[in-house]
Amino acid sequence: MLNKVMKKNLYKLILPFFLLFLSSCDKEEVEFNFSNEQNAVFDAFEWDFSKQNILKVKKLKNNISVIFGYGGNILVSTGKDGTLIVDSQFPQLKNNILDEIKKLGGGNIDYIINTHWHFDHAEGNRAFGPTGSTIIAHENSREFMKNNNNINIVLVEYPQQAYENKSLPTITFKDEMKLNFNNNNISLHNFGPAHTTGDTIVFFKEENIIHFGDVLNIDSMVFIDSGNGGSLSGMIKNLEQALKIMNKETVVVPGHGQITNYETVKRYLEGLIITKQKLIEMINNDMSLEEIIENNPIKNLEEILGDTTVLINRSYLSLTKDQTIEKEL
Repeated sequence: MLNKVMKKNLYKLILPFFLLFLSSCDKEEVEFNFSNEQNAVFDAFEWDFSKQNILKVKKLKNNISVIFGYGGNILVSTGKDGTLIVDSQFPQLKNNILDEIKKLGGGNIDYIINTHWHFDHAEGNRAFGPTGSTIIAHENSREFMKNNNNINIVLVEYPQQAYENKSLPTITFKDEMKLNFNNNNISLHNFGPAHTTGDTIVFFKEENIIHFGDVLNIDSMVFIDSGNGGSLSGMIKNLEQALKIMNKETVVVPGHGQITNYETVKRYLEGLIITKQKLIEMINNDMSLEEIIENNPIKNLEEILGDTTVLINRSYLSLTKDQTIEKEL
C-alpha cells in the first residue's frame, strides 16, 4: 500500500492535469444545430455565421451602447451592477458578442431582456442562459418559447423550435415591470398584442433611451406576426403609448435599423394609421388580398415603412381577423 507521503505526492502530480482537463471542458464549444428549413431562412437573409467579425458597435450615452449584427439590435448596459443586454441575437455569435461587451467594459452577461420571442432576437438565449444569464421577458413570450412555432414572414417561413429549459425566461411580467440597474431606472412595458402578443418596450429613464424591439422596424419592412396573434391595430396602440413616455430628445433603438429619434417614431405611427384606414376601406369594398397588393394603396409610404408587400399581407390577415371577432361579438 502507498504510504501517506506517496499519496500526497501523487495527488500533487495529478491535480494540475485534472484542473487543466476541467478548464478545457469549460472552453469546449457547444454546437447548435438547425434544420434545413431554418438554414434556408438564414440563407434567404444572407446570414453567414461562418463570418464572426460582422458585429458593429455604437456608443449611445455613458455606459449604454448598441451592438448591430445579424438579427435584432442588442442594447448593452455595463457598470457596477454588471452587464445587462436587451435581446441576444444568435448563439453562433456568442463569443463575438462577449468580445464586444468586454471592449465596452462589461463581463459575463448577468441579465437578458427579450423584446419578444422570435428567433432573431432570442435565439442567443440558448448560449447565454445555460452559462448563468437571468432572462426576463413578457409572460406570453415565455409560453411561445416553450413550444414549436411557425413564423410566416410571407417571403419565407421559419419553424422555430422549443427552447431548452435553461434558455427560457425565469422572470416574466404581464403589463409593466421596473428594475434599477447601473444607475438607471428601467421600465418594461407591454401595451397588448402588436408585432407579437409578447412584446416588451424597454425604457431607460435616466439616459432617456428606448428600445422598441420589432414594434419599430426601420430596416427593410414592417412585419406583424399576425399568424401568432400580432395586430396592426395593436402596433398603432403600442406606438401611441410609447410616445407618451418619450420626449423629443429620446434616443430610439429600433428592433432593426439604425439609431433614430422621436420624429421617426411619430412618422412611422402615422404611416401605420394611414395603412389601417386604406386597407379597411378596400376590405369593406370586398377587395381580395391579391387585388389590394396589386393596387398597393400605401406605396407612397415606403420611405418610412420600407417595402410594403409583407405589411399589406400580414395587416390584411390581422384586420380580417378583427372583423370576424367583431361580427361574433
